[in-house]
Amino acid sequence: MSLADFRFIAVEGPIGVGKSSLARMLAEHLGAEGLFEVPDENPFLERFYQDRSKHALATQLHFLVQRIRQLTPLAQLQLFERLHVADYLVDKDPLFAELNLSPDEMTIYREMFRHLRPRLPRPDLVVCLQAPVEVLLERIRRRGRGYERRIDGAYLEQLNAAYAEFFYHFDAASLVIVNAAEIDWVNRAADFQQLVEFLDQVHGGRHYFNPLPVHL
Repeated sequence: MSLADFRFIAVEGPIGVGKSSLARMLAEHLGAEGLFEVPDENPFLERFYQDRSKHALATQLHFLVQRIRQLTPLAQLQLFERLHVADYLVDKDPLFAELNLSPDEMTIYREMFRHLRPRLPRPDLVVCLQAPVEVLLERIRRRGRGYERRIDGAYLEQLNAAYAEFFYHFDAASLVIVNAAEIDWVNRAADFQQLVEFLDQVHGGRHYFNPLPVHL
């Protein structure tokens, strides 16, 4: 079995860790169809970062609907006709909800999620990227999205802790946890290659990839 034998790969991690970049590179490498979040199409996202408590529910539901639209056609096939790579894991969505929604809003969200989740396909491989807060802040700064300027270290600390807790208990697919603090697969081909070589050896279960950057 190799990486190309998986049918649905999801790349996950906190804001700024590089999950979308890696998902796009994996999709290209494998000749797979990509399923990507489109944050710029969420009309509530900028307002969310201005006032999280006021706009969290609308932001969360917009992303949920976006993902349902992408994944529903896949769920109608018993076997995927081709490999798909996504830069999100739907099962992780409640993580953000629990951080940002009030108890009453969480009740609404949880009810919608409970009804919609069983209709959607589950990945057979999840790649979870991790990095410390100072790395995330620097990567967020470098990509220069105006609405992300309000993201602070305290919020990212909460996110990192929530991700660690979620994936500590996650067992619904093969899982690879990657220390992404020191590697740069976008600008260093050797870093991407060693990650692909590691993923090619995954045959189920939980794995940890703690690489050093390769400088050529």
